[in-house]
Amino acid sequence: QVQLVESGGGLVQPGGSLRLSCAASGIIFSRYDMAWYRQAPGKQRELVASITSGGSVNYVDSVKGRFTISRDNAKNTVYLQMNSLKPEDTAAYYCNAERTLFKLYYWGQGTQVTVSS
Repeated sequence: QVQLVESGGGLVQPGGSLRLSCAASGIIFSRYDMAWYRQAPGKQRELVASITSGGSVNYVDSVKGRFTISRDNAKNTVYLQMNSLKPEDTAAYYCNAERTLFKLYYWGQGTQVTVSS
């Protein structure tokens, strides 16, 4: 059974930092491309950051320079370090694992990030 379990969300003031974690089980983690998506109320889910199985990273423009995605294959975990948080970063954040070639896609349950004073 595949599980992606996110943690690390919460309430933070503007300018603050949070680190999200996503622990995976039931998959050969190192073979999967991993990503973080977010969805704000009334908006479509958007890709925030991704990291391939080979370690290549990509970010949506709005978080470049503020967020960092990383992975630890020994711990089957992907991270999202979020600095200089803004109110517009408020959303539910979801972890995604995929092997596109084999049409394998998995999602976590989400963790809420709220940026507010």
